[in-house]
Formats: sequence, structure tokens, C-alpha cells
Amino acid sequence: MLYRLIRRQFLPAPIERVWPYFATPANLNEMTPPDMDFQIVAGGEPPMYAGQLIEYRVRFLPFVRSLWLTEIAHVVEGRYFVDEQRLGPYRFWYHEHLFEPAEGGVWMTDRVTYALPFGPLGDLVHAVWVRRKLEHIFDFRRRKMTEIFGPERGANL
Repeated sequence: MLYRLIRRQFLPAPIERVWPYFATPANLNEMTPPDMDFQIVAGGEPPMYAGQLIEYRVRFLPFVRSLWLTEIAHVVEGRYFVDEQRLGPYRFWYHEHLFEPAEGGVWMTDRVTYALPFGPLGDLVHAVWVRRKLEHIFDFRRRKMTEIFGPERGANL
């Protein structure tokens, strides 16, 4: 089964500040919860570009680290980029990062479409653990973006 997670946040900063932050793969570490022990192994050199492969290791469970290889499949500077899993824990992973300049800042939208391996067993694991884990990751990211770019004051949410 395919699942989708969508998150939207207003960042009170100009696109000229927001885009370079997200287009720098090394910043993934800062926006990932510390308990995931995120580490780029190879390919994270800026600037981000279409076709870039980024290999990293991440902890999903205590004492269990996974290799994850993603490709930056599409980039339109200042507007959006897409990362796709090439090797990793998901059967399918397609993550769209969208940026819409607006008065007083930028609307940032994450759209993640994903599927787990193992058929019905994967669906069960999604229901009891994976969905909550992804929510935790994106909740952390929302708080981190507020720390970095400021609160969502004055935005028409």
C-alpha cells in the first residue's frame, strides 16, 4: 500500500535564505532528530544538483543502523527538489520539497509518498510504528525550522 505524509509550514524568511539552507545536504543532520544518529557517508557536497547521490546511515531502532541511498531526482532552484530512495528501508520513497515565496516569507511543503516492504506485515508495522516515527521526524523538523527561521507570526495559516 502507498502512504502519503504532507506537512506545510510558513517560514518568515526570504527564499534567498531558505533555499540555500535546504539545498545544502549537510543540513539534514541538523533537521533530523538526534536519536536517529543521522550521518552522511558520501555525496553530500553542496550545491545540491539533479542526479546527486547521497549515502547516509540512520538509526531506526536502538542498535539498528540502516544504509540509505537517495538520489536528488529533480531540482528547480528556489522552487522545489525531489529526493528518491535508491537503496534503503522503504520499498518506495518519493519526497517532494516545495517552496512558495509569499508576503513575509516562504511556504514550505513536504509531500512524502512511500511504501513499506513485506506486504500485509509492512502495513501492520506502518500502523503501529512507522507512521508515528515519520510524524516524530517531521514534528522535530517543524520545531527546528522555527528555531532557525523564526515563529510563524503573521502568516495566514
